[in-house]
Amino acid sequence: MTINKYNLQKMVKAMVLAKMVRFYNAYAFTHNYMVAFNWEKMVIVAFVNGSDLEKITILDKASRGAGNALRFKPNMAQKSWLMENCETFVLCSVANMEQAFESSKYNKGEIVEKLITEHFGQIWEKDNVPFTEDGDLTVDNIAYQIKYEKATFINEKQMVNMAIA
Repeated sequence: MTINKYNLQKMVKAMVLAKMVRFYNAYAFTHNYMVAFNWEKMVIVAFVNGSDLEKITILDKASRGAGNALRFKPNMAQKSWLMENCETFVLCSVANMEQAFESSKYNKGEIVEKLITEHFGQIWEKDNVPFTEDGDLTVDNIAYQIKYEKATFINEKQMVNMAIA
């Protein structure tokens, strides 16, 4: 591969992504995830572990000047990888999820978290427990973080604050 400006930027971006994943995994209470994404008009949930985060996340610009963000914003190749390599289940149709969102005060990620929690026969309550202290849902004594499309795992500002705390 010829090193040009584009390839160098791509390499640096990949290195920053890998570093953010390692940092997140070092602090995360759990390394088990249920990631939800739209696939053929359905909301699919895939079970993923922390060692796969580099395959399914991207490096994106964080909001409010917080540097880079590690996000679950899967493209078609990443969605295909999830479908082929992970245990999955259909949560609901995208239309049903959108309807639940429209009639709620919660954002789409919270609605998906609620739907997944109810899928496992549990009662959902909105909370703000940090990812360092617990998962979003515990099933069969396994804690899971739940992420829906466009969800942020961590940003650089959070990393700096955690490192100096």
